[in-house]
Amino acid sequence: MDDDKKTRKWLSELIELMKANDLVELEVEDEGGRIRLRKAEGRIERPVVYSGPLPGQAAGPAEQAAPVAAGHRENMITIKSPMVGTFYRAPSPDADPFVEPNDAIEDESVICIIEAMKVYNEIKAECKGVVKDILVANGEPVEYGQPLFIVEPA
Repeated sequence: MDDDKKTRKWLSELIELMKANDLVELEVEDEGGRIRLRKAEGRIERPVVYSGPLPGQAAGPAEQAAPVAAGHRENMITIKSPMVGTFYRAPSPDADPFVEPNDAIEDESVICIIEAMKVYNEIKAECKGVVKDILVANGEPVEYGQPLFIVEPA
């Protein structure tokens, strides 16, 4: 079974555990990272916080913010998707986007939300700099490791 399928299976099991025990929130932490699942109420009011790699994935902050390949200056950073899901630029359809091109970001800046199996995951920049390009359209599906943002380091 490949890593992506293992991760989806693991997330499904966590979600089923939440449903079976009528949990509103569940947090799992190990040496590889941390994930917090929280039931959404209607609109995305309080997104889930994601930090670190999921089981079967070796991606850490250094890999998520790896240098961009050809076509960009060497000192640019690419922020990649830490999971498979649907990309959202804002916390709700009528809200302003988390970031726009030329916005300054910090390590803890929320830059987007990725919805995976009805769980809304708040994605943080994990780097400092200025957003130079947003590579994914709002509502577009994304794959694990897919480039989302180009950042010029501070």
